[in-house]
Formats: sequence, C-alpha cells, structure tokens
Amino acid sequence: MSAEAPRRPLADSLRPHNLETFCGQRHLLAKGKPLREAVVSGRLHSMLFWGPPGTGKTTLARIISTQAGAQFLSISAVLAGVRDIRSAVEKAKTFRAEQGGQTIFFVDEAHRFNKAQQDAFLPYVEDGTITFIGATTENPSFEINNALLSRTRVYVLMSLDASDIQQIIDRALVEPECGLGGTISMTEELQLRLAEAADGDARRALNLLEIAAALVSDEEGTARIDADLLEEVLAGGSSLRFDKGGDAFYDEISALHKSVRGSNPDAALYWLSRMLEGGCHPPYLVRRLIRMASEDIGNADPRALQVAVQAGQAFDRLGSPEGELALAQAAVYLACAAKSDAVYRGFKAARQDARRLGSLEVPMHLRNAPTKLMRELGHGAGYRHAHDEPGAYAAGEGYFPEGMGTKRYYQPVNRGLEIRIAEKLTTLRDLDRRRGSKKN
Repeated sequence: MSAEAPRRPLADSLRPHNLETFCGQRHLLAKGKPLREAVVSGRLHSMLFWGPPGTGKTTLARIISTQAGAQFLSISAVLAGVRDIRSAVEKAKTFRAEQGGQTIFFVDEAHRFNKAQQDAFLPYVEDGTITFIGATTENPSFEINNALLSRTRVYVLMSLDASDIQQIIDRALVEPECGLGGTISMTEELQLRLAEAADGDARRALNLLEIAAALVSDEEGTARIDADLLEEVLAGGSSLRFDKGGDAFYDEISALHKSVRGSNPDAALYWLSRMLEGGCHPPYLVRRLIRMASEDIGNADPRALQVAVQAGQAFDRLGSPEGELALAQAAVYLACAAKSDAVYRGFKAARQDARRLGSLEVPMHLRNAPTKLMRELGHGAGYRHAHDEPGAYAAGEGYFPEGMGTKRYYQPVNRGLEIRIAEKLTTLRDLDRRRGSKKN
C-alpha cells in the first residue's frame, strides 16, 4: 500500500484559478479596467506586477496564462541562470512551432535579475517568442533595467484589506477539496483578528490558519480554534512588513521625518513604533532624528539637536527595549519644537556656490600668518580682531573672496529662537551700512 501523498500547503492548494475567486486588486480588475479587459480577452502583453508579498502576483500571472490558453513557464530570478532562461526560450519556440501557442515566461523576484540574465531573454520578448510577466516587491524604477522596463507595463498591486483576507480565510475553512472542508471552525471575530494580523498578506493568513488548524486537528468532530490558541500562534513573531533597504523601509522613514517636520507628535510616535516593531536597527533611527533636528528645526530650537544626540547616548547605555523610550522622547520633542530649515537652505546654497565658483583666493586680511615671511607677504594685514572692536563686532569688515560680493545664505525664520537671531543680524547689518562695508 503506497504512502499517502503529502498535503500541499493551504496557500498553494487554495490558489484561485479565475478572476471570480480572486480577491483584492479591484483598482486593476474591476469591470472596465484595462488589465481585466486584457485578461478576459486573452490579449497578452509583457507586464510587471509590483507589490508586497501575498497580494496575488503569481496567482494573477497563472490566471492570465489559463485565460489565454498559453504555456506557463516559471522561474525564480534567485535560482535561475542564463542556461535556465535559454531552456525556457527553446520550450517556447517548440510550443509555438508545434501548437501555434503563446508562452508566458513568469519571473518571480524579477528585481534580482542581473543584466546578463535579462539580456538572455530580452530579444525573445521583442520578437514575441515569449510574453514576460515579472513579479517584484521592489521599486522597478530602481531595480529593473531600463531596456526591460521600457518593454513592459507596470501594474501596482496593493496590500489586501482585512475584508479581502477574511473572505479568503472563510473560503479556506469551508472548501472541501483544496481547503479544510469544514473540519475546523472559528468565529467571525477571530477570523477578523487573523485577517488583521496578516497585515495585507493572504499567504501569511493561510499559513497561520494552517498552523492553528494543525494544533487542534486531533480532536474528534469539528475542531474549534479559540482565542487563546490563535493568540499563541500569532505570538510567534512580528506581523509587520519591514524590509531594511527596501522600498517600504524608505517609505516609513520618510513618513516619520515628515510627521516630525509637520509638528505631529502622535504620527511621529506611530511611525517610530512601526519601524521599531518591524525590526529597524535603533542606531539608524538615532541618526535620522539627529538629521531632523538640524534640517527641520535648526536654530529655531538648538536644544533639539542636544535632545536627539542625548537620546542616542541614552540608547547606547541602556540598550533595547529600555533605551527606545529615549528615542520616543526625542521624536516627540522634535515634533513639538519650533521649525526652521533656514540653516539647511543656507548650507545647501553655500555648497552650490562653493562648487560653482571654484577655488577663489582667500582675502589677504583673512589669511593665516604664523611666520615672519607670511606676514611680510601681507598675510593677515589689515585684519580687525572682532574682540577689540565695540560690541565685539568689526562693523563693515568683509569675509568673502574678492569679487564674490556679500551673500545672504542664512535667512532666519520668524519662529523660536531665530526671531532673536534675526533681530541681532539686522542690528549688525545696520552697523555695517553705517560703517560702509568692504566691497567683497
């Protein structure tokens, strides 16, 4: 008697085979949408599906292939080499020659394809031997070569909402052949809890359901997944998506930065928590907080930079999780502080001038003169020491290179301490005008 074949994972066995059972992506697959019309009519074109894990990229490619009656060849960009690609191309040629059919060449994790791999099949996309469909979780603008990107249409798949995933869970519970066939039950409330914990990923939801079902499968009759069991399964790790160095990573740090800039401490705390819960390295967040203190607050509240630096020092001393509270304190302080990007703008403009104007000579009166020869050559001649002047200010003195003119890079804003700074600079410039500033 042969051994029973191992059961396929629930996420694979429950994969939809048509658009009627496909959940989510209504912005692409609702009636009248171009992608749906292409699928229904069987009109193939090369495309790239970009979206988070578990949103149906592979499933949708298979449905398109089935609808068009095309041969479906699938490879992973992580495992495949040029030889595998050439083999797939030969199969496509044979299929077209013998049956007159089309071939969909599906590449999972397409962002990992290198130039040599892409060059190996690109000509066959152009001549119609294969129709390329790629799936990627990374931004195609950065990860896919322009030659391939220009020959494909990019479709953005969105994370599934909780109602979509709950619908998939409900189908998994009752489906007799590819699901659990009514042998396992759970309340609608727990289904929603599972759907929310899946964080937009249908595959994760089905994998967690399968683990929970296995833990109660030995009971007689219809087994029930209760709240305690589900929480035990969900406690196995963070459900948040976080890909260090990936698109989601930079989107989240951007959201944190803009929440601080926008003076919203609650949103700042949320995005800080999202990144910490997702596994972001706290020292990286310290670096970003210090940057925010200089870029968006600056001299409107110089204490912000101190708070950010001290938060990093506190974390170094305490470690995680205790030190994370110091990061939260810094994020809230920065969000509530007076805002000014005057230093950032001024520094940026000064850097542009430094690059544009080249190596202009340092004025003689500003040059260092540590030796007799240098003094004899005029280094430092005519320099007015500010501390020897009334109010410690050498009114009218020039500090820019000859011929460059006087620049005003730093323009304090009317907020925080920069109000006082602006008042002082106005007073000093009035003194310059009375004295008659140098033409440089």
